[in-house]
Parts: sequence; structure tokens; C-alpha cells
Amino acid sequence: MRKITSIILGVVLLAAAVFFAKYLIDSKTKPKPKFDKVVKTVFVEPVKNHDVPIIITTSGNVTAKNKIELYSEVQGVLEPATKDFKAGTTYNKGTSILKINSDEFYANLQSQKSNFYNSITSIMPDIRLDYPNEYNKWQTYLQQFDINKPTPKLPELHSEQEKYFISGRGINTAYYNVKNLEVKLSKYSIRAPYSGVLTEALVTPGSLVRAGQKLGEFIDTDIYEMEVAVNAEFADLLKLDNEVTLHNLDKSKSFVGKVVRINGRVDAASQTINAYIELKDENLREGMYLEANLLARSEHDAIEVSRKLLVDNKQVYVVRDSVLDLIDVEPVYFSIDKAVIKGIEDETLLLAKPTPGAYQGMKVKQYEGKK
Repeated sequence: MRKITSIILGVVLLAAAVFFAKYLIDSKTKPKPKFDKVVKTVFVEPVKNHDVPIIITTSGNVTAKNKIELYSEVQGVLEPATKDFKAGTTYNKGTSILKINSDEFYANLQSQKSNFYNSITSIMPDIRLDYPNEYNKWQTYLQQFDINKPTPKLPELHSEQEKYFISGRGINTAYYNVKNLEVKLSKYSIRAPYSGVLTEALVTPGSLVRAGQKLGEFIDTDIYEMEVAVNAEFADLLKLDNEVTLHNLDKSKSFVGKVVRINGRVDAASQTINAYIELKDENLREGMYLEANLLARSEHDAIEVSRKLLVDNKQVYVVRDSVLDLIDVEPVYFSIDKAVIKGIEDETLLLAKPTPGAYQGMKVKQYEGKK
């Protein structure tokens, strides 16, 4: 009897524990909260198709269009000049940049001129006897001959006999030897071919200059060029005489140039084409680094948007009846952060700013304030 009572008591306690546990569980159960569906606010802008200029952005270094490296063709000691032969010295067109001592060579030239003059003098009696009609012109030539001036051109020879006579006496050879020395004498002085500035000086007055030695570098400061590399895929957009806007890295100075040459060869390694921009500005300097915006051409009935608005570079989101729609577009040109696209009708509401989590069919509302 006691055993039966213990069993019944255990069953009762177990049942009570089960009911108590169920009560505790039910007391902790809370109803699920109800969330209101959130409709995102988006920025939109009505599409207005127009002519969009295609601008290619590139960069490069400015170089002087007219630049020469100065080399000596003769040997001698560099003489002091009125202006110091140093970098930064300016010269006007035609003025002497440097001069090499030519005393010894000049003396030799004068000696050859004297021999040439004597050679003509020695044949004058024969000319009077054999070619009396030609005597006066040779007499005039001798009278006008000045050993301290450039040798005048020989008189014109009118007959074959006269040509043979003059040539046989070595007059032609002596004349051209003198003219050759006169040309070489001019190489002892280097004159500025245009107004500019000396950017490099490698010799100093008093130093011995040898033939073939580099002396310095001289540039024209009035006109510059900049070589830029453009992707070959944009080669058809480049046009001669197109205006180019340029600026330095911090955009504190801007310049205007034009495309003057386009290379006809594509660089095999980089797949780029070199274009050359001509610049004229007193603030330009050799070696300056500039960024250039090349106006390639204008695209009709197109718009320019941020590349962040493109989906897979070929689609954009528009708003129709407060619902996002994903439509296909025709991309025309991509820059670093912008894209020129076509294929959207006017007044279509285009997303003006990227919307996180956007998808086709998403409910949205337009932002009515300022963007």
C-alpha cells in the first residue's frame, strides 16, 4: 500500500512540474512586432538631351618648341662676352651667345685671300692680250676686292675659252678655298637664331673648347609644346586645331592651346597615340607638368552623368510612377568619373544620386527639397 501511494505521489508531482514549466514558457512568449514598410527617398532629375562635348583628360610635360643644343664645330679658347655664358641668361635674336678665339685662323684666312688676290693680279696681262673684251670686268673685280670684307663672287665667264683659262690658272680653286675658310670662320661665333634663354651652360670663359664638344642648350621662350598620350580607342575623336584647356596640378593657373600634330602610329606597348599641343603664355616654363582637357568632338542628343549611376556600364535607374525601373542606355564615352550616354527620352526622371540597395520595382518617393 505504501508503495502504491509513493507511485501516485510521484506521478502527481511530475504532472505538476510539467504544467508549471508550460506556464513559465507561455508567460515569456511575446507577440511579433509589426514593422511599417519604409519607402526610400531618392534624388531625381529630368533628362534634357543636348550637345555634350567629349573631353579627353590627359597630362604631360611642357617643352620648348624651338630648342637647340649648342655644339662647337671648331677648336679654341672660349672668350669672355658682354653677357655671362650661364644658365638663365637671355639673348635677343642675332646677338652673339659665345665666341671662340679665332686669331690664328683669321690670320690664315687673310693669307689665303692675299694669295687669291695675287693670283688674279698675275693673270691680268694675259687677259688684256687674249681676252680684251673681258679685261674691264676683272679690273673692276680687283678694284672692289677688300681683304677685310667677304670675298665677292667671281665675274661671270662668257666663253668656254675664258672658263678654261681661269680654271687652268687655279683661280676657281683658290676662290672656293677662301670661301670655305670664310664659312669656317663664322663658326667661331654662335649667334642666337631667335630670342630666348640659355637653359644649360657647360663651359666657362677661358676654357679650351674642342670640335664636337657640347656647350649648352638654348630655347625659345615664346612658344611651347606638350606631348600627350591618348588611348588608341579615342583616336577617331582627335582633330587638328581643336582647342585644349590646360592647368597645373593645383589648378591655380590655366592655359589655352591647340592640337597641332597627331602621330599616325599607335604605340605597340601602351596602345596610345601621341598628340602635340601648342602653347603660348609668358607664365609657361620648360619642364612644367600640366593636365590637359582635349575637346575631341560634340555628341548630339546625349547627357553626361556620374559613372556611379551606371549599372554594368550599360543601364541606369529611372523613376516611373514612384517605382524604380532599370533601362538600357548607349554609352558613348567614359572619363575618370563621368560618362556620356544616349538613349533616354527627354523629361524622363533619372536618379541624380546613387541609392544603396536599389533594385528594379523598388517603391520610392522623390525628394522635394534642394539636392
